[in-house]
Amino acid sequence: MSRRSYLILFFLALIVQFAVSRLQTVPGYLDANYYFSGGVQLALGNGFTEPYIWNYLDDPTDIPHPSHGYWFPLASIVSALGMWLTGQTTYEAGRLFFILLASLVPPLTAALTYRFFQNNAFAWTSGILAIFPVFHLPFLPVPDNYAIFMLAGGLIFFLADRPRPWFWMGLLAGVMSLARSDGLLWLALTFLFILWRVRDEKLSFASLIQFGTLAFLGFILIMGPWYLRNLNVLGSIMSPAGSRALWLTSYEETFIYPASKLNYDAWIASGWSEILKVRWWSFSNNIQTIIAAQGHLILFPFIAIGMYLQRKDRRVQLGVLAWSILFLVMTFIFPFAGTRGSFFHAGAALQPLLWVLTPFGLERVVAWARSKNRFTEHAYVVFRIALVQIVIMLSAWVVWARVIQNGWQEGELSYPAVEAFLVENGAQPGERIMVLSSPGYYMMTGRPAFVQPYGDVNTLLEVAERYNIRYYAFEAQGRLKPIADLYDNPQNYPQFEYLGEVDDTRIFRFP
Repeated sequence: MSRRSYLILFFLALIVQFAVSRLQTVPGYLDANYYFSGGVQLALGNGFTEPYIWNYLDDPTDIPHPSHGYWFPLASIVSALGMWLTGQTTYEAGRLFFILLASLVPPLTAALTYRFFQNNAFAWTSGILAIFPVFHLPFLPVPDNYAIFMLAGGLIFFLADRPRPWFWMGLLAGVMSLARSDGLLWLALTFLFILWRVRDEKLSFASLIQFGTLAFLGFILIMGPWYLRNLNVLGSIMSPAGSRALWLTSYEETFIYPASKLNYDAWIASGWSEILKVRWWSFSNNIQTIIAAQGHLILFPFIAIGMYLQRKDRRVQLGVLAWSILFLVMTFIFPFAGTRGSFFHAGAALQPLLWVLTPFGLERVVAWARSKNRFTEHAYVVFRIALVQIVIMLSAWVVWARVIQNGWQEGELSYPAVEAFLVENGAQPGERIMVLSSPGYYMMTGRPAFVQPYGDVNTLLEVAERYNIRYYAFEAQGRLKPIADLYDNPQNYPQFEYLGEVDDTRIFRFP
């Protein structure tokens, strides 16, 4: 493909990304709120700290709290880059580079396709599919790791057939690890790919050590400073928050207080029947993610055929192995996180490869049909165009349903009204609030916030006392069973001073 073709794909993607971003006035969900708010802290010169607590898994002492222990910092760094460049801490500045990064994915996908097949038509098809990525489309222009993972994953596959790509593959694995904890998988896969290459080329053991060292140097160049920061601030290279997620028996326990309640004994006490039931639920949901979200429904058969026909290609083997490991980990080890988005998130690194294989799988299906006199060359062209059109329509439908119809928010847009109500009732600047999305509340109002803990009414009071929290915004969507009666019958709880209601949010003052 020509340079002009890649530029066309970039600018088409830029137009699409910009158009979607016009419909999103806020990051829109907890992860993106967190990354954007972390970027604001960096841009303001506050470093890797946060004036909010969004979970209690590392038993936080108080705020400001060391940031990015559970979620990693790269998306916040990228968000801050836009703010530093523009000199503003607005949402427009914070998502600037995410729009640009997302626009680079289609030309990279086209280049990767051409690297595989030396076919311009395949490359254009894959590039256009990457412009309209269906379920991924609403998430690409916001501060999150989707575009970062697509680019890094695509580059790993792009470099993998080069003579000696080890340093760069390790570097990209470091980038992915700085973005998400599951990025470490790509370092392990890089080592495995080195082993394959050494064996295939019948190289010496010294070559294996040399190549592995180069990959590790690339990785540690990115991750070394972060590990040193964690050692200095947390006392270990990784926060204990992630390991505690192993023992969740429900998603809501992500916000449990105290975190010591999450342990092996409590997990095993839930019973093997419940443990297996959860993993079957996760298995079935993640299979749907593979077919619907990652395979875009209509593309999945052609992806599967392309994978099978290219099964001897080491890059495809690498992708299949990564997909399999992610599926197993996100189904059986972290079923709640996996089902609620982590498998979809982590799988973004594989999307360029899936788009690469789609037109090849389609062409082979058509070739088989033509051999049976069931398809003409003209019909093949029409079918390929129709397939792309369907993907474009599916992408438009997802944007309409997820962004326009349902609204791109999870309650954040009501927080300014809640804040105004608090001020009217005497709330002072700096007084703390308990709320469902603490990064979101801070982002919208600037008030220090703590997440509503998972537990009963006594848990709410215990957390409020420990962290000197003055107010509680009890949102209807946070009306969990242990505390539902407090929302329904606030007059029955003299431990709380009920102040009133704003947009289905009931507001209390702690004693």
